[in-house]
Amino acid sequence: MTSNLEFSFLVGVISILSFLLLVKQIRLLHDAMLIWDNLILSVPLDIFSELNHPLNIDSGETVISTFGVLIGSEIYKWGLEGIDGVRLLSAQFDLEKIYLTFGDEAQTMQVELIHGIHRKQAIEEAVQKLWNETGVKAKICDW
Repeated sequence: MTSNLEFSFLVGVISILSFLLLVKQIRLLHDAMLIWDNLILSVPLDIFSELNHPLNIDSGETVISTFGVLIGSEIYKWGLEGIDGVRLLSAQFDLEKIYLTFGDEAQTMQVELIHGIHRKQAIEEAVQKLWNETGVKAKICDW
């Protein structure tokens, strides 16, 4: 009788944990779809750094969106929690890279993306779309 009760309890705990992991994955999928559906710009390669501590990540594509950036399987969100949440703070484009800085009062992160765009008009269009969608006026430097 006791082993049946223990087995039932164990199965219940495993079921609850599996359900919680499923809910977490569904939220991540929702966030990724929100970023993908509100695409501003996609770039092929990226370099991620957190306040001058570079960490190279090789991924197929990076998506910059109204609501965040999707770097490989990593999701960095902004603009979803109102004025007190994580926000896009600045953006800068140069000949080779895009620099995005986002965060809140507690933590600030910077993403450097190698964009591979060679036409200034395409950069200007991306800057305009970024400003329209996020309210952040990106700078174009060294073009």
